[in-house]
Amino acid sequence: MRIGELQRRTGVNQRLLRYYEEQRLLTPMRRASGYREYAEGDVRTVQHIRTLLAAGLPTATIAEVLPCLATDGDRLVVPDCAEVLDELQRERDRLTDAIHGLEAARSELDGIIARAPAGMAPSTCD
Repeated sequence: MRIGELQRRTGVNQRLLRYYEEQRLLTPMRRASGYREYAEGDVRTVQHIRTLLAAGLPTATIAEVLPCLATDGDRLVVPDCAEVLDELQRERDRLTDAIHGLEAARSELDGIIARAPAGMAPSTCD
């Protein structure tokens, strides 16, 4: 299938699909004319890429773990591959650290807001 069909079937725009190719997440075949030719399985691959991106993984990590992941229906699973599990755990720990940092920042802002003069509306601060 051509890139427009993959876009239609996945909802991912062509610019992002080309980016996924640049990041070695997708490897379409090239016709003699230079047009990309995607396989049927690329639809599911794009869906998995989107899932992993939504989980907070950077594309470099996705490029490492994606070939090692398997599917159980529509769900991604880790087969017997300790390296992938280790990498996913590192990413989870990184996200946990980021969450703690964001929670601390929010708490600081809550304190600043709480110390504002009573009755002061945010729109009055010009």
